[in-house]
Amino acid sequence: MDKKLLEILVCPACKGPLVYDKKKSELVCRADRLAYPIRDDIPVMLEDEARKLTEEELPK
Repeated sequence: MDKKLLEILVCPACKGPLVYDKKKSELVCRADRLAYPIRDDIPVMLEDEARKLTEEELPK
């Protein structure tokens, strides 16, 4: 994932910061507990495509 792209991407729901989870290939919004998938190195920044995270799944 390109670092410059990560710096400008925000959560589409709350406009908050995202955390890159390399292992799961997702961008995570801690505030909304949403994980946006990255497919073929392209972040899918659609709320309908995001999955809800449990408290335990949130990155530290």
